[in-house]
Amino acid sequence: MKVVEAIDLTKKYKRKSALDGMTFTLQEEKITGLIGRNGAGKTTLLKTIAGFFRPTSGTLRVFEETPFNNLKVATNMIYIDDEMDFSSYLTLDEVLNAAGTFYPNWDKELAFRLFDYFGFGPNQFHNALSKGMRSTFNAIVGIAARCPLTIFDEPTTGMDSSVRKDFYRALLKDYLSHPRTIILSSHLLNELEEILEDILVINEGKELLHLSVDEMKEYAIAVSGPTAKVNEWTANREVIATKTITDAHAYVVIKNNLNHQDHENAMIKGIKLTSVTPDDLCTYLTSKTKGGIDDVFNRN
Repeated sequence: MKVVEAIDLTKKYKRKSALDGMTFTLQEEKITGLIGRNGAGKTTLLKTIAGFFRPTSGTLRVFEETPFNNLKVATNMIYIDDEMDFSSYLTLDEVLNAAGTFYPNWDKELAFRLFDYFGFGPNQFHNALSKGMRSTFNAIVGIAARCPLTIFDEPTTGMDSSVRKDFYRALLKDYLSHPRTIILSSHLLNELEEILEDILVINEGKELLHLSVDEMKEYAIAVSGPTAKVNEWTANREVIATKTITDAHAYVVIKNNLNHQDHENAMIKGIKLTSVTPDDLCTYLTSKTKGGIDDVFNRN
């Protein structure tokens, strides 16, 4: 089943396109990573999927419905971000006790076990928590709600490394027991890779890639060696990025459509081929230039 389907989805603010003709589909019961740099359009996309924003043009369907101000979408979805807030009149304990009236699949027992594990006190108030603790509490709500569509928009803001790892592990363990569609927005792909099934990479409001994690691992390959030989060998190939090592040594990332003969030829020419991690690939794809930061120092 298609939980989210976008066709030529566009969202404009005055003359600027926050989303620019995006077309993709998210299937049910998968964890998808939405990856992009700050300002890439991640939050706009997620809030449009959640029904908070109306698209400017194109088609967007969530649970086969138009999501904007849609009760069916709202009752089957939860949106978690670092700006999520709760009543200043309710303690954290009272918030968790009340959540069951909003979320049909709410697991109160799990919520309080996580609550205790992360060191919250029942008489604390949400607006008195540190940024990291607010993010952690919000994440607990997102996990325990078990909504068919669960959206986490940069959920680990302010969390330290150990808490982030615990959050990812808790999310994965509960997902395996209770599968649902989860969208996890972040720019820290290296931390998410082990729990993701799909990765949607966007930049400047456009989708660049939408692949499984396994496909992402095979999508590109790095070519390194003597500059003249590398430049000659990659001349007619799809170059994704270049990195300056020295004047005599080049590092070029290309799309991986090589065959066995290509690998043998590279070896004969003294060219080294190495894999490119999904995290590095996303960095290269979303860079403003193929040379990345090196271009700032290139005076040629």
